[in-house]
Amino acid sequence: MDLVQKEHDRLLKRLKASQGARNVQSTIDLLQSARDTIASDPTSAAVTLAKLQNPVKSSFDTINDSLKETHSGLNKYTKSLDKPPHQLFKDRPLPSTEHDVLSSQEHLINRAIAMHLLREGQFSVAATFLSEIAEQKATMQAHESGLTSPDPAINLFDIDEVPSPEIRKQFAAMYYILQELQENKNLLPAIEWSRENREALEARGSNLEFELCRLQFVYLYHGGSDSQGSNGRQAALDYARREFHAFVPRYLREIQQLMGAMAFCPNLQGSPYGHIFNNSSAWDDVAHFFTREFCSLLGLSADSPLYIAATAGAIALPTLLKLQTIMKAKRTEWTSENELPVEIPLPPSYLFHSIFVCPVSKEQATDENPPMMMPCGHVIAEESLRRLSKGNRFKCPYCPSESHPKDARKVFL
Repeated sequence: MDLVQKEHDRLLKRLKASQGARNVQSTIDLLQSARDTIASDPTSAAVTLAKLQNPVKSSFDTINDSLKETHSGLNKYTKSLDKPPHQLFKDRPLPSTEHDVLSSQEHLINRAIAMHLLREGQFSVAATFLSEIAEQKATMQAHESGLTSPDPAINLFDIDEVPSPEIRKQFAAMYYILQELQENKNLLPAIEWSRENREALEARGSNLEFELCRLQFVYLYHGGSDSQGSNGRQAALDYARREFHAFVPRYLREIQQLMGAMAFCPNLQGSPYGHIFNNSSAWDDVAHFFTREFCSLLGLSADSPLYIAATAGAIALPTLLKLQTIMKAKRTEWTSENELPVEIPLPPSYLFHSIFVCPVSKEQATDENPPMMMPCGHVIAEESLRRLSKGNRFKCPYCPSESHPKDARKVFL
């Protein structure tokens, strides 16, 4: 694979450095200029064409040379792709599974797979997966009990891997709402769900219901149809009169912006409200927002834990493979527990927990050694606080302030 990547980078570099497009444009400009000259003065045609001959020939020669280099690079790239798979993909051993903590937790892996399938709307695949697990469990129980055939009375919902019927029902409802929203531009099922769960959403400080209603207003304004078949600016105004009164105490400014935009309808794009009515990502944003809030009310994360774990593992795997090779060459072992021996840089969206390192002890905070904030605002680990204070008043290691250990407060990150 390294050879393919090398030829790909080389070809891309040649294409970027190629003067072919600029040379073609230069030739076009020469011909256009000659045509304009002849059109304005037909008697100068012979002289103009004579002057044009050498520059055009030189330009064509340059274009051909550039194409030869590009064609040569493309041939090498194609040849690298034609190599046998065993030469493209080197067989490298995966990290040792000797200490695989999940190997004894098969039911957790199966549950993660089942939940992922439900989240993706693959309900038939999830049902088949769960039924095969139930069949396997029944066969194992029969074998352990010395029976010749599995017990047909085994209940699918008694198996640990199987999500509850309520969870499956909720995901089916979520998938239906998302399908209506994304494929049919139908916000009404999502709005109805948000109203049914208004109290829970307001307790979380969520503004999902208003965001859905605002997008419905914009949708009607642009010509979308409501449940009565009305559309256009009048339909949007009628919808606002009918629905927005409940949002006035909390979203007065946003409603005023929507109403103010009506006065700019001939030139809405150039108005101060153009960004509200011409947001290309509005539907994707509200779909993601709805998914996050729906899963939050179920006590689940917005993204599939299986997808997150697999993606983070794929990012970390090359570094761990390199580390394994180095340790094997140096004949050393990985002795740390509950943490990686090297830092694995992950994208910001995969950083779910803040990490505090005590500036005094240089140790990472834990549940047993949490970060503590002193009255002056500086934060150190609890063990460092005990060592510095010894139960008495002490001076902050970063400023002249003095305080007592009992004045420190635990910080939750």
